[in-house]
Order: sequence, then C-alpha cells, then structure tokens
Amino acid sequence: MENSLPDLDERQPGAAAPAEENIKLRQVLLELLETILMAVALFLAINAVSARVRVDGFSMRPTLQNGEYVLVNRLAYRWHAPQRGDIIVFQYPFNTEDEYIKRIIGLPGDEIMIHDGQVWVNETRLQENYIAAAPNYNGEWHVPDGHLFVLGDNRNDSSDSHVWGTLDMQYVIGKALVIYWPYQDFQILHHPQLIPTP
Repeated sequence: MENSLPDLDERQPGAAAPAEENIKLRQVLLELLETILMAVALFLAINAVSARVRVDGFSMRPTLQNGEYVLVNRLAYRWHAPQRGDIIVFQYPFNTEDEYIKRIIGLPGDEIMIHDGQVWVNETRLQENYIAAAPNYNGEWHVPDGHLFVLGDNRNDSSDSHVWGTLDMQYVIGKALVIYWPYQDFQILHHPQLIPTP
C-alpha cells in the first residue's frame, strides 16, 4: 500500500488563521495604546497651558455669573506682567484648595484708596462701568512688591483684598479669557486698562 502525505493545507486546515488573528489583535491593541498615549499627552499639554474653572458665587457679577465656566490662560504672565483690569484666577492664600476669580485693581507699589463709593489708584479715580454697585466700605492699602490688589466686580458681596489684604503673585493661576459654558453665555472677557501702567 502506498503511503501518501496530504498537502500541508489538508493536514492543518485553518492553521494560518489563528496566527493572522493574533497579528491583527496585536495591531489593534498597539493602535489603541498609541491613541491612549496621545490623548494623555494632549490632555497634559492642554492642562499645562490652560485651566477650566467654574464660577462659584456672585462676587464677579455682572461680569460673571454663578455656574459659568471660564477658560484660563496659565501662561499669560510668563511673557508680560499683570495689568490693572485683568480678570485672574488664583488660589485663595488662606486655603489653597479654593480658587477665586477677581479683577486686578492695584499693582506692586500702588496706593489704593476707597472712599465715598469711589476707588482711587495713585490718586487717580477709576471709571468702572463693569461693577454691580459702588463699594459701601472705605480703606487705604499699599501694594507691596510681588503682590496685587484684587476686587470682585460685585464690590459689596466679595471676599477680596479689601477683606484679607493683598494677593501674593505666587498664588496666581492665570488670566481668564473666555466664558465657554453655558454656550449661550459664550463671551470673550474684556480686560479694560483702568489707568495707564507706569
């Protein structure tokens, strides 16, 4: 009797299929891993240059409303100094887990006076058409080096520099740029130059 060997395909039907499936599965997993790594890198890069912050409370009315979300530029003050009128987000100095959003009124070296509902910076009265109401408190402050004087636009309902003093710039997170949510409130934030910067 003559022994004949079957063809390779006949001896191992479908033997190549599992190997091909393993290669395809490896390719899919590799592509998935690459996608995840790219997404993580993109997320970290975006977080390095920006922050998304929710407005809690009414201290910045009418400019910002409770519950709105703003986009913050973390790198804004790497290339230029803060300006009066900028809206900034910072860590509350007495509890750094809390983030506040206020407007810069005074820069290092400035003399601030609030009297009879008016805010004065270096003997120049500010024209503020963005506030909810004139402040009903009085006081005088000197802004030391490395610090800012910040106030909420809702002057009489804001925990700010008139309550707890000047803000050390080390706590500044960045400059608020845009209200992006809710979408119907979308707005690029206006940062008026209150008085010429020396």
